[in-house]
Amino acid sequence: MAGANGQVLVQVDRLKLYFPVSTGWLFRGRAAWVQAVDDVSFEIRRGETLGLVGESGCGKTTVGRAILQVYRPTAGRVLFDGEDLTALRGEALRRRRRDFQMIFQDPYASLDPRAKVADIVAEPLEVHGLASGPAKRERVRELLGQVGLNPAFAARYPHEFSGGQRQRIGVARALAASPRFVVCDEPISALDVSIQAQIINLLERLQQQLGLTYLFIAHDLAVVRHICDRVAVMYLGKIVEIAPRSELYARPRHPYTQALLSAAPVPDPRVERTRERIILTGDVPSPIDPPRGCRFHPRCPFAQPLCAAEEPPLSAADDGEHRVACHFWREIARQAVTAAAH
Repeated sequence: MAGANGQVLVQVDRLKLYFPVSTGWLFRGRAAWVQAVDDVSFEIRRGETLGLVGESGCGKTTVGRAILQVYRPTAGRVLFDGEDLTALRGEALRRRRRDFQMIFQDPYASLDPRAKVADIVAEPLEVHGLASGPAKRERVRELLGQVGLNPAFAARYPHEFSGGQRQRIGVARALAASPRFVVCDEPISALDVSIQAQIINLLERLQQQLGLTYLFIAHDLAVVRHICDRVAVMYLGKIVEIAPRSELYARPRHPYTQALLSAAPVPDPRVERTRERIILTGDVPSPIDPPRGCRFHPRCPFAQPLCAAEEPPLSAADDGEHRVACHFWREIARQAVTAAAH
């Protein structure tokens, strides 16, 4: 499995990213803050794939872009190979950027329609001064072949390709500067189901060949279960649970994780007919004015007065690899075991 050496490549330490909300057309007053990411901490080991899941708007993409310093964090640190990226500015940050790249969600919007494929893929090579002239053209051909495209396609424009082919071009561009870490921001959600497996297989093959480390942001829990080594679950700007893949799917400890997994369809019709779904009531609160205490407590079927008064820490559950932010996860787990026995 990936990440076997256990060495940490990316460490996110108490990351916060707030966006100002302005009021008034004339005075542009700052009335409030959108707490898109609030005190998030986790680590990603070399060669592993960490999945990041949660509802739309929970802050997954914002975390990915804050790690890459596309968005500069409001507070906290992002350590890449021991170096604090949040402390870098200007040329020092630009030089460091070749070590991490991003694969975007929409292959139709992320490629310049006026540029040829050769220019799109070669842009990182030019920006970082890695190749020019014949060496650049040869590197572009090599990259296109690496992602399963005919090198002759370099002279074409993005509109001449299907969605899956465009995403392969995006992958080739991300690999051009030979990065060590790639943020995959829902890279298959805009593609046909028949093409999704091809892109997933491509990402897995490239990881094995190049020793890449992935942060894989997704909605599809079945895909996350297939490709990821560990999974982190986000709710309203916070990590509520993080665990090895098999542990999280077999024994989810947070009520929100349990609800997410219960909503995912199971391919076995007999299991699908008998399993119990958890239906959450109410809407996701606003990140401008999140609830006090546990942010999930207004929708949690197990909420107690303590949940509204005190925020639970992300602490070890079962062992050090499985962490959960819930005051009553032990009681909830015992109730689940009792219900299964009857």
